[in-house]
Amino acid sequence: MEPAERKILKLKGKIQHYAWGGREFIPALLGLDNVKQQPFAEYWLGAHASAPAEVSNGHSRQLNALIESEKEKALGEFVQKEFGRLPFLLKVLDVKDMLSIQVHPGKKAAEEAFARENASGIPVNASNRNYRDNNHKPELLVALSEFWLLHGFKSKEQLLKTFESAPELAPLSRSFAGANYESLYREVMEMPQERVDRMLRPLLDHIVPLYKENKIKKSNPDFWAARASLNFSQDKSIDRGIFSIYLLNLVHLQKGEAVFQDAGILHAYLEGQNVEIMANSDNVLRGGLTNKHIDVDELMKHILFEPVQPFIIHPEENLNGEEVYRTPAGDFELSCFRLEPNEQTEFVSETMDILLLLEGAVSLVERNESRELMKESAIELKRGEAAVVMACPTHIASKENSLLFRATTPLNKEIIA
Repeated sequence: MEPAERKILKLKGKIQHYAWGGREFIPALLGLDNVKQQPFAEYWLGAHASAPAEVSNGHSRQLNALIESEKEKALGEFVQKEFGRLPFLLKVLDVKDMLSIQVHPGKKAAEEAFARENASGIPVNASNRNYRDNNHKPELLVALSEFWLLHGFKSKEQLLKTFESAPELAPLSRSFAGANYESLYREVMEMPQERVDRMLRPLLDHIVPLYKENKIKKSNPDFWAARASLNFSQDKSIDRGIFSIYLLNLVHLQKGEAVFQDAGILHAYLEGQNVEIMANSDNVLRGGLTNKHIDVDELMKHILFEPVQPFIIHPEENLNGEEVYRTPAGDFELSCFRLEPNEQTEFVSETMDILLLLEGAVSLVERNESRELMKESAIELKRGEAAVVMACPTHIASKENSLLFRATTPLNKEIIA
């Protein structure tokens, strides 16, 4: 079989060295030496214009260029018609230091704002740019370790208890009267810096020494507030993002558990490793706990000002042993195969899939229209390696205990505008 005819190809992603990343997990996964001790924050596997993965097809080629050259063949009829591009972006994250308090825009809002910033002449890669593309960014994370995050506003009852247990925050209860989430959050995000410092300093003076003495558990928001103050408060000005640590749900995931985050949900990753899949976008609106661009006015336009009950997703197993993480997203679906040594299974794709091997070793072989295995198409994957599959039945054979993730686009869901 000629390389150009193959429908299963090796895929190499792009590393993002953001400051919050760890220095061991992703290098170990990819078999790299991190001699310079750089932060390895994210590993991107997709076709986003800012960091497209590369396919090996006799020669190296960017995935977005391959898709552009033969869209319907690569993506399949449905995805080509509905999206015109690979709709999702798959990542591996190693969160050593907490990420910014952030929210993602909806589809229509992203299109309008991206066009507005283009018309204003702001370069797409400018540090003060809010919108890097015209897409929404619903996302699903699957924990690869114990994972901590903030996710959506607490319930009214939980917030009132928070104000009672932290007297320094009690004045906020006035703006929250009647469960007015927008009034509450607007107060903390727009109050003068002098008042931020005056309100939070007594609290931090109490909890930071306890944090340094390892006397606060991670299940207590004080732990993350103290850590944030040490990492982000500069020139004696306290980062107002610390308020969000007390206002949002603190969620603790175990390995294999997942959380879905749609447009408008305030959130922040705090610690741990995960596999993350999202719509093909890099749009992030930040409100604190970061050295990157913050735009409070733009952030406030997109927040869902209502309580959120965190829902932990567990995978549902299909007949072929594939475990699927169900979400309402039409752009993506994430699943995994947990295989024992010498175990075999297969799946059929009608669009472009990305496979990522997190543990073990497997071989991937295409089946032809006659259901015969095309052994000359075989691709061998070891831990940390990935492949792209273009609309074909794929046979999987494991050589040892293996964990293989599959990212695809569901073909039976209504697309959210």
